Amino acid sequence: MKYVFALFFALNALVSAMGFAKAYDLATLPQLQPISRPVGLLWLAAAVLYLTAAVMLTVSWRMWWVPAAAAIVVATIVIVLAWGDAKWGMLANLVILVPVIIAALAVAPWNFQAQFKRDVANGLAIPSAAETTDLVTESDVASMPAPVQRYLRFAGVVGKPRVANYRVRFRGTLAQKAGATPMKIDVEQLSFADPSARLFLVHTSMFGVPAEAYHRYVGDAATFRVKAASLVNVVDNTGPALTRAETVTLFNDMCLIAPATLLDKRVTWDAVDDTTAVAHFANAGNSIAATLTFDPQTGALDNFVSYDRERPEDRDLFGLPPSDGLTDRMWWETPISEWGVVDGITLPVRAVAIWHSRDKQLDYGHFEIVEAEYNVTRYDR
Repeated sequence: MKYVFALFFALNALVSAMGFAKAYDLATLPQLQPISRPVGLLWLAAAVLYLTAAVMLTVSWRMWWVPAAAAIVVATIVIVLAWGDAKWGMLANLVILVPVIIAALAVAPWNFQAQFKRDVANGLAIPSAAETTDLVTESDVASMPAPVQRYLRFAGVVGKPRVANYRVRFRGTLAQKAGATPMKIDVEQLSFADPSARLFLVHTSMFGVPAEAYHRYVGDAATFRVKAASLVNVVDNTGPALTRAETVTLFNDMCLIAPATLLDKRVTWDAVDDTTAVAHFANAGNSIAATLTFDPQTGALDNFVSYDRERPEDRDLFGLPPSDGLTDRMWWETPISEWGVVDGITLPVRAVAIWHSRDKQLDYGHFEIVEAEYNVTRYDR
């Protein structure tokens, strides 16, 4: 959809440029009435603003709406001045006005992007959450199960600073339920190690309307909210079950994205064999467990499996009745399909999020890491 509007802006820029060309005798254009040079400069300004908006929208610069809004104002003035020739341009301006308003609302102080920035700023204001100088040593990992030790060495943790926080950007797809068409997503995430916090902001669209989803886990409570056009509440979830589920997701991030945080004293281990270990993690009054499997040759983490992330609404994805909590439990896994290097850091650049229940499976999330940064001291995106 953005390319459609970008093309529409470019066409409006071309039409506006015709007014400038007429005023300065750069083209004959007999179909247009005479245009004074001052008004011609206004047409040129509109053309430049429309073209700027088209370029910014094409490259996904979120502030594209600013030049677009300015173009509408300038174009409206010159359309009124040349109503006979240009009145149909008002219709084009009204068409453009809708996405401009929606995009402007996306940066309003009450939207999730603004809340995300406030939450990040509050987290970075805690000295221990912003930076660390301690290095991970061989003695730090010596007490861990053998496959976990190999994984930390594979990930390049030893000899590097411990992780106080980490910022990641993802892109990928997300399906809301079985059979649903996956939505394209762009994700900003910033998480903190101590005290633990996970801020996960999803940018997507629903039926062509921009939407945001915000997973927020700060202190002892998690929330999950979705808004369309930064105005309409689509989802507003909270409560103990969500916080427990988000505790699993928080620990999953620690394992996949920031393995240095596995040195946290809240993480304990049960050795299983040379390629498997069971981890236990406690946070905000929730204790969860996960089984981690590792590649026997490289030591890389292959998969993360947990039975502790299920919520009643997750069973709705499959159309399943409520769980008895014993024999019919769903499990969640994130197999890693590719390891790579992002900004000099060894990371699972591609992974899948999958729900299982007996003989059913839902591969609902596909993620690719495109940016990663550790121990950030400021956030100015």
